[in-house]
Amino acid sequence: MKTMGENYFGITDPGRQRDNNEDSFIAQTVFNDHFIIACVIDGVGGYAGGEVAARLTRDEIIDALDKLPGNIPDQMISALENANERIIREKKVSPQNEKMACVVTLAVVDIEKNLFYFTHVGDTRLYLFRDGSLIKVTKDHSNVGFLEESGRLTEEAAMLHPKRNEVNKVLGYETRIAHSKDFIDRGESPFLPGDTILLCSDGLTDMIPASKIISILNSGESLPAKGQLLVNAANDAGGKDNITVVLVHNDKSPVQHAVTKPVIALKKNNQDGDGDLKLMEKEANQEKQVIKKNSAKNINGLLLFFCVVFFLGFAWLLFKELNKKKENKIPIPTSITKERNRQELDFMDSINASPNNIVRLTAGQPIVITDTILIKNDSLHIIGNGVSFVRDSAYAGPAFILSPSCKYVLFDSLNLENFNVGVSVPGRGLHLKNVRFKNCLVPLQFQQQFSSNKPVSGAQGETIFYYTDSLHKYAAQGEKK
Repeated sequence: MKTMGENYFGITDPGRQRDNNEDSFIAQTVFNDHFIIACVIDGVGGYAGGEVAARLTRDEIIDALDKLPGNIPDQMISALENANERIIREKKVSPQNEKMACVVTLAVVDIEKNLFYFTHVGDTRLYLFRDGSLIKVTKDHSNVGFLEESGRLTEEAAMLHPKRNEVNKVLGYETRIAHSKDFIDRGESPFLPGDTILLCSDGLTDMIPASKIISILNSGESLPAKGQLLVNAANDAGGKDNITVVLVHNDKSPVQHAVTKPVIALKKNNQDGDGDLKLMEKEANQEKQVIKKNSAKNINGLLLFFCVVFFLGFAWLLFKELNKKKENKIPIPTSITKERNRQELDFMDSINASPNNIVRLTAGQPIVITDTILIKNDSLHIIGNGVSFVRDSAYAGPAFILSPSCKYVLFDSLNLENFNVGVSVPGRGLHLKNVRFKNCLVPLQFQQQFSSNKPVSGAQGETIFYYTDSLHKYAAQGEKK
């Protein structure tokens, strides 16, 4: 399927290895051609389910943005929230599609203002192509995407990673996403004459590298030809997934202002010509004096400005150095009440000896924590399988402390019980999936500040904190995306 206009083009293709196409897209103008809606939607759930979720999302976006202009960012957020609720409602009446969901990237281009807005959930992508450079605007909501964006995986390694299709956020699973301010990514960017934006599904970016995309966008082909070339390149590389591409080009000519030199015209054939000339010379001399005075003032002002900048820069470097020293101080408890038990030692050994930074626990007896478990790994994935970590009655410190050197630590399917502090973290790097904090006074203690999480009353008066923020893009083993 293709859609095109003078400065936009959209195309979707099932690829070489899929019988159905669960992708959808929008490429059209609204409000008397003042705005362009560009959107790519990738269905999740397998077979017809993902296709249904993508279609429902497309319908909701078109309905919501048909009323432009207004508060465009708010309208875009509302469109995705409505789509999320509609998918959830549809799942209740269509049990065969109970696992369907979708990921989506939406852009609205304001042609007159040379500006575009975007909203994003999942691992579809938005790129800005400017002056031969390709800039990735959105961030993938996936573990592999995080590793690639943080520089710990190369583009080639990320494209081949077995978990590249697992995402942390989708539309159709989380209810009331309107109450989560950071669930939907949003932003805006200048869209200058000559710029092109590319929206695409991972069926493109999993198949061809950025260098190939740049080569095609940098060619002299028309916009539809570039879109078709991108699809062809993904299919030539294997076409393992559905491929969707939407391109929007700012085809305005750059505005150039001619520089003119001011001209002073003297009167000729005028009896007062000499008088006029003397008057103009006098005015010119006065103007020179003013210019000299202003120049002196400008020089003094510049010297003062550079002194202030130097002082502020020095103060900022000193402040950063002091903070750096503070961050490297990890709040480790000073007392050890008893020797480590065998379960603790085995668990700590598995962390230190894990060859691929993945620790898998076997469901069974709880692990009693007698002293803090310090994690220094650059990255670590602990799969708990429902195991509980329980505080020893004589211990009062955190269950876990993450070193500032930790970049990505995922706690998956485990429980922490009766701790004064569940996990002490340096501010970022910790990700939680299906983690329960039972009777923990402070579930997450940031090493710079305390968590503001509010406890929720649980059964028999216990305090339970429940976290879940990840979802596999494959709804069940063996199902298609």
